Amino acid sequence: MKKIYYNKLIRDEIPSKIKENKGEYEVRSLSLDEFEQELLKKVMEEASGLLKTTTREELLDELVDITIVLEEIKKTKKIEEGEFQEARRRNMVRKGGFFKKLFLVWSSDTSYKTNEISYPKKVSC
Repeated sequence: MKKIYYNKLIRDEIPSKIKENKGEYEVRSLSLDEFEQELLKKVMEEASGLLKTTTREELLDELVDITIVLEEIKKTKKIEEGEFQEARRRNMVRKGGFFKKLFLVWSSDTSYKTNEISYPKKVSC
């Protein structure tokens, strides 16, 4: 059988699913640092899946996948729920929500920092 190299973080039950389908695989355990970095990559992978959804059920599945990864990131970084909710509240006060459904077409350069498709190589917290 042809090998496909994924080199990515997978969920715990994936090896048994591969085995059930008579497939072979190789996995390795990650160090905590590797795990944290792979979780950050995984949230991007899962978020990109949202664009591919065509049904409500698929959308729900992708949202759950993203939430599971985000919860694991919070756990590995030891972020308590109260701390998270306070940061969320501050963020909403500072930036607002999406209630007005605004779409920015252009702006003069004010050196505003954006998350627009530029990802750091390594994040340390």
